[in-house]
Amino acid sequence: MFCQKCGKSLVVGVATPLGGVAVAPSVPAGFAAVSGRPYGGFWIRFLALIIDVIVVRIATFPLLAVLGLQHLAWFRRMDRPVDIDGMVIIATTFSTVSCILFFTHWLYEALLTSSSWQGTIGKHVLNLKVTDDFGNRISFGRATGRYFSKIISVMTAYIGFIMAAFTDRKRALHDMIAGTVVVKGN
Repeated sequence: MFCQKCGKSLVVGVATPLGGVAVAPSVPAGFAAVSGRPYGGFWIRFLALIIDVIVVRIATFPLLAVLGLQHLAWFRRMDRPVDIDGMVIIATTFSTVSCILFFTHWLYEALLTSSSWQGTIGKHVLNLKVTDDFGNRISFGRATGRYFSKIISVMTAYIGFIMAAFTDRKRALHDMIAGTVVVKGN
């Protein structure tokens, strides 16, 4: 129903003037294309993800390094083999690091996606924006739902992400769940 390159309606007789959105009678209620903007495909979104992972890891490195050094110093003071106390310290360190990374990624993505940038730093660098079906900025709640629905994309052996290469509007599973689309351009 919509061009994969520019997002224009392919339904005959339905005009999509610049800045406006027209919905054909056969289109389900509440659904429209983002007018005149090409969609962000799989590879450019994958590159944006790599940039984002690097940014978050650089931002969290000082905190994680201090945490790791603190536990390393504790192990050096031990003059006996690792026992249950050592295992608890290792498990605590691992879960603390996991929680820090999880919450940092979530807040980074949800806050930036719902901001005026409409995307993370990686998406901003590559000139991509996350919008709803009508081209509007999404809320923090929707951005949070989009982030957490990526867990389902991971649980499907990453097929949820790969779907962006094959769907008509380059939407991954988490985009479909959250009702969002990634577009190129300003």
